[in-house]
Amino acid sequence: MAGIDRVGSLVLVVLALSAAPLAVVAGDPDILTDYIAPLGASPGNITGQFFTYTGLRAALAAPAPGASFTATKASMAEFPALNGQSVSYASLSFPVGSVNPTHTHPRASELLLVVDGALSVGFVDTAGKLFTQDLATGDMFVFPKGTVHWQCNKGTEPARALSAFGSAAAGLVSVPVTVFGTGIDDTVLAKSFKTDVATIQKLKAALTPPKKP
Repeated sequence: MAGIDRVGSLVLVVLALSAAPLAVVAGDPDILTDYIAPLGASPGNITGQFFTYTGLRAALAAPAPGASFTATKASMAEFPALNGQSVSYASLSFPVGSVNPTHTHPRASELLLVVDGALSVGFVDTAGKLFTQDLATGDMFVFPKGTVHWQCNKGTEPARALSAFGSAAAGLVSVPVTVFGTGIDDTVLAKSFKTDVATIQKLKAALTPPKKP
């Protein structure tokens, strides 16, 4: 029981220390044209198809599947017409009990709209103040740029949300994975969080993807 309490306390410390952005906060550059054509493409051959994206159809067609949180992105990587437009979207699906873990978007604020179900959300500002809110269908919540934030489905029904970002490539820095899943030395982490190496190794084992054969 003491081991569980120790791990729980460590996670809270990580969240508190992560209140400051984990990456440099930046923004999209302005462009001097209406849009940026694909490399090598003739502007005269571009049609409305270039400005259309259908990749969110499947994500919006059914309630949240499975047991884990899923995000379907419509960023510049998936939708090249967003290049230079400083906007992007994501469809978020939350089965019962699932969570979008603590993370930041270093290049954009996020405006979340709950379209089905209910969500509990929150963020920590750079002064270390915690803000939380319970949202119902139709409610919106803004996560300021670069702040550590999360969403969680504590209800009894699946939930779904749409997130709009003020960047074509908002970026995502996962707090748990960045701290415990990127190979930082165990001793460094143990001393940083005033715990022991065994506790650090348990967290790393849970957060580091297994190596492919």
